[in-house]
Amino acid sequence: MSTKTLADELETGTEVYGFDAIRGVQAGREFYVAMCPLNIIPKLFVFNDHALPAEIRAQRTLRETRIPKITNYIINNPKDYLFSSLTASVDGKMRFSPSPALGEDGKLGRLYISMNSKLLINDGQHRRKAIEEALKIMPELGNDAISVVFFGDKGLKRSQQMFADLNKHAVKPTTSLGILYDHRDAYSTFIVKLANEVEMFRDRVELEKTTISNRSTKFLTLSGISEATKHLLSNNTKMISEEQE
Repeated sequence: MSTKTLADELETGTEVYGFDAIRGVQAGREFYVAMCPLNIIPKLFVFNDHALPAEIRAQRTLRETRIPKITNYIINNPKDYLFSSLTASVDGKMRFSPSPALGEDGKLGRLYISMNSKLLINDGQHRRKAIEEALKIMPELGNDAISVVFFGDKGLKRSQQMFADLNKHAVKPTTSLGILYDHRDAYSTFIVKLANEVEMFRDRVELEKTTISNRSTKFLTLSGISEATKHLLSNNTKMISEEQE
């Protein structure tokens, strides 16, 4: 990221943010994928419309209760956390400058955004807030980067439609699949170990779904074993001794 004078890029005389970026076209509109350092994210995206009615906003109200969990995920895994891209709309001056070696039609280059522009997160405001909180605890994470997909702002209705489209087809993975794939969580690893090693469970556990069809040869779900084990441990999933295993 760099800060530059806008005279050459945007001809406004103000200043810009500059990011390495890739240019693409989707549904006839240009968009840009930029690599943004984490320490610029809180400054780039500012929440200031939560007091407005839902019909004149283009994003959901921030659910503060979600933030600590995401923040802890970052600070507990500083070498192993993973975030998908943020998606944002830019209401203001924005210009893509392709790399000179690639010509005017080049897809790689620099994206310049006026500091006077209003940037709205269409998808990812909880990640953005968690990043801000994590940086207060571990400022050294500021040099890490997250990809941001930038679109030009086409007004409130378009921004609301983008939010609806981005969330309409999102499908949360089943609880069973979440347990199966979570190698970082000791309790999830323990449950998968039970399913694989206990004789009565072996080859009888549905590992992906949370329900069992009539024609299935499975008798139990991985999520069911997890819930039953929680009751046996009195919901204390943090302390599993070798003896308990």
